[in-house]
Amino acid sequence: MLDLRLTRAARPAVQLRRLLVAAASAGTGFLLLSCLGYALKRPEAAGSGALRLAWCVVPVAATVYLALAVARTDPGTRPRPGLSAIGLGPARLMAVSALVTALSTTLGSLVALSLFLHLRGDLTGLPFDGAAASFLAAGKSLPLAATLTLLAVVPVVATIAVALALRPRDPRAVTRPQRRYLPFVRQAGGPAMGGRTAGGPTAGGPAASGRTGEVEAAGGGGAAGEGTPAAAAPAGVIDPRFTSPSLTDKADDDKGPGDTPAGLPWAVALVAAGLTAQAYAGRTPPTPAFTFTTVPTGAGLFLLGWLLTAVGLVLAAPGLTHLCGRLLQCARPGALRLLAGRGLMAEATRIGRPLGILCAVTAAGYAVTTLYDSPGRPFGPLSALGALVVAGCAFATLLTVAVETRQGRAETTDALLRLGAPATVLRGAAALRAVALLAFFAPLTLAIAALAAFPLTR
Repeated sequence: MLDLRLTRAARPAVQLRRLLVAAASAGTGFLLLSCLGYALKRPEAAGSGALRLAWCVVPVAATVYLALAVARTDPGTRPRPGLSAIGLGPARLMAVSALVTALSTTLGSLVALSLFLHLRGDLTGLPFDGAAASFLAAGKSLPLAATLTLLAVVPVVATIAVALALRPRDPRAVTRPQRRYLPFVRQAGGPAMGGRTAGGPTAGGPAASGRTGEVEAAGGGGAAGEGTPAAAAPAGVIDPRFTSPSLTDKADDDKGPGDTPAGLPWAVALVAAGLTAQAYAGRTPPTPAFTFTTVPTGAGLFLLGWLLTAVGLVLAAPGLTHLCGRLLQCARPGALRLLAGRGLMAEATRIGRPLGILCAVTAAGYAVTTLYDSPGRPFGPLSALGALVVAGCAFATLLTVAVETRQGRAETTDALLRLGAPATVLRGAAALRAVALLAFFAPLTLAIAALAAFPLTR
């Protein structure tokens, strides 16, 4: 009951984000059911039906990513002090987030089923003069098991993804001590102390011999020429003086402004490899023409090039966002540019990933528009729905991550306001960040999209 009250008493903005997840789930569910209708209408075209179903992986992934971003920004399921005393610990809050995601996506799947049955004429007759009967298999009975399986894909995958991403973790940092071989440590410790030390007996005496034996048994000793006796370490334990400091695993989202996101060189290499593959495939255009329902044999290199380019854009976006923040601070910046640049550098990984996905979707949309820019290959309603679902999920995810970033720096904003910083400066810094990202990524995305679509226009 308490979980239901937390879900129901959320703010209107939170409910709106949940409705966006439900809408995306409805669109994806309708696409999956349309694949079932196509298979029922044309049982002889099994390969084309399987290809349609394979293309639905893209909207499913976009919907799950949006659901995960919405679950992370839900303030009602965020751990707070004192909630564990009433039974709302981290594990319970994770379960609440997974439950809310399951409810939202299930609602969308039910809406998709209702719309699908309505367009088939199973509820109140064929609407739109039966225009949708050609691809929804009107008049044929739907297999119950296949329908329920397709409708359960998005809720199950989204719920599992949210539960895995928000699972309770140990707040202590994971340490990875640097390994050192014991013979090297003994050599670094220097020879056994045989000479006189400060306050110690002369070399060769019984006390010195005993001390030397202890040092050799411990695997190290003090450096030659030091005036303090070396502390003996237990046998088999590496002397901490000869080991490097322990390395802590730092999450990408927790990196400071000075930490550059890794992977930019590999991302540039992936983009270059993808564009090269598409240019090489464009030398011999595949026949028959490439569409969503017919992929010729020679089009595999096109798909591989698109995939490599998209993955490269997603991996390169955090590093490029960090670089954009650095460029904002160059040439003697003022307070506004400095605040905007440091904010971009600190949030490069968190903002860069959905921004890279949006750039990849934009480039793919430009290529698909170029592909279908001919009278013989019209852009059908299902293709338009799929493009709308993917593009809408990418844009909504970016906005949701922006809200999450704003929530993450709420304490910093409050501290600046208490110090007397004008609110106009903070709003100006946010606007400057948005303008800088748009000015940096828009030409880059258009250039990559033009290069990716160039082989299709030859």
